[in-house]
Amino acid sequence: MLQPSEKSVLVYDIGGSHVSAAVCTKSEFRLGPVITAAHPTDQTSRAFMDLLHRIGIEASQGLQQVHGAELAFPGPFDYAAGVSQITHKFPYMFGINVRTELASRFQWDPAEIRFLNDAAAYLLGEVGAGAGSGIERVVCITLGTGIGSGFAVDGRVVTTGPGVPPGGEIWDFPYRGGILEDTLSTRALQATYKSRTGIERKVSEIAAAAATEKDAADVFTEFGRELGIALRDLLLTFAPQVVVLGGGISRSSHLFLPAAQQELLGTKIELRISQLMDNAPLVGAGVAWFFTENLITA
Repeated sequence: MLQPSEKSVLVYDIGGSHVSAAVCTKSEFRLGPVITAAHPTDQTSRAFMDLLHRIGIEASQGLQQVHGAELAFPGPFDYAAGVSQITHKFPYMFGINVRTELASRFQWDPAEIRFLNDAAAYLLGEVGAGAGSGIERVVCITLGTGIGSGFAVDGRVVTTGPGVPPGGEIWDFPYRGGILEDTLSTRALQATYKSRTGIERKVSEIAAAAATEKDAADVFTEFGRELGIALRDLLLTFAPQVVVLGGGISRSSHLFLPAAQQELLGTKIELRISQLMDNAPLVGAGVAWFFTENLITA
């Protein structure tokens, strides 16, 4: 249980459909109760900021030593200025200075509110207190609606350097006549299943059917094979020791991991499943707050 006297920070994960908040302590990056809420039905910047304030108050209830907030935000976002540049997920936040708006509500100094990219936060969570802890070279891949990625060396997120794609992002890597996200994502897995069966299903439904349905099992095997091939080609130069797989699809890793590992035979890459899953960005935001040297570096 979190103690009121422990050094702690309020952390947020801003998702495409919901937001989460918790208090993270420096001691082992422990999280208090995670408060999650859907985006407000009243789609205005004021309603969104009021929501962040409300769940932050709820998450930090009873704790007097919360020193500020670190928010994991998807891009595009001006992380230094705290200004949203997002036009597609929640356009009503475009141009809004989240730092000043949130500081006003909490009555904090604006300097006590910081931001980092959500993919970097996920990576820092796994490097700081998850499946990538203690590993020199780590890549984190999130498999879901899209394919997110992050690269770390000695506990620091890197966005440039040998073997690191621009910004550390692999989603738009040319692959199979398109981009990687066309092959390794929720929609890709669903499309492959539909092409085999003519049926539209959620990924979780396809996974549930895999135990008794050959088409469902084969779709995941094919997904794993493509994942292994892509990682082998993409990561040859960076040469990570560990690749951590997160995101919704990774919850069905038993269905595709063996095929992916088979394609990586002969490399020194070990595949691991996220230990923190949905909490990884929250923990990573805490890591970024307490150890600023872990922030993104070139």
